[in-house]
Amino acid sequence: MGKLYDLGLYKNEAELLLSLLIEEGYLNEERFAIQFAGGKFRIKQWGKKKIEQALKEKQVSSYCIKKAMAQIDETDYRKTLQQLSTRKWEQLKGEKNIFIKKRKLQDYLLQKGYEYELVKEAVSTK
Repeated sequence: MGKLYDLGLYKNEAELLLSLLIEEGYLNEERFAIQFAGGKFRIKQWGKKKIEQALKEKQVSSYCIKKAMAQIDETDYRKTLQQLSTRKWEQLKGEKNIFIKKRKLQDYLLQKGYEYELVKEAVSTK
């Protein structure tokens, strides 16, 4: 709303404009959440926890967050986690201590937003 006020619109005009945009389908929280989640997963390879946190920061409703998370295919999700795990493991080939190497891999995958149980499973296969 702040930007609309900056453009010189009054409160009533801004509210009318927003309601028209919502009615016409130009502003749709559910569609935004689904597109945001899909993009962050496909392009940045974020895990569900990181995506969920980003949507919460954008004040998206929990209903829309759940709908967005449901759109991420579980097979693709696990495949992406495995690919990230393998790629990072190769990057850590200079680390001689296996425990430190596994810890670094775990930290990386958790930072990407993947769930602890899935990360633990991916690290244990190394």
